[in-house]
Amino acid sequence: MAFLHRALTLSWQTTAKNLSLSVSCAAIQKLTRVRVVDNSALGNTPYHKPPRCIHVYNKSGVGKVGDTILLAIKGQKKKALIVGQKMPGACMTPRFDSNNVVLIEDNGNPVGTRIKTPIPSILRKEEGKYSKVLAIAQTLI
Repeated sequence: MAFLHRALTLSWQTTAKNLSLSVSCAAIQKLTRVRVVDNSALGNTPYHKPPRCIHVYNKSGVGKVGDTILLAIKGQKKKALIVGQKMPGACMTPRFDSNNVVLIEDNGNPVGTRIKTPIPSILRKEEGKYSKVLAIAQTLI
């Protein structure tokens, strides 16, 4: 009987490795690597560690397009705005190849002067909250 129990346990462990991850693992949460897409000096100079999310400013702890996060970048803490993510989001939100963020100051102004990648137009729905980020964007999707 113990042999049968052990065989069933081993077979379950091997099939559990082949299962896919949940949807929340593909979203932006703590320790997620991100890509800075503006032309700020802090985001563009090479460094041996990629920027990582260390906090998401919402109740669920999982970030989506339009949320503010706290980054650890080059030994500093900076706020950033999520402008693109790998995980499919709400209806009519484009999906990107990487998790894109724009560095912002504490008052909401962007640190850089240009954004290199297209920005989702769903950010326009926020009433003037990200108008300065949208103003420096070159293209909207």
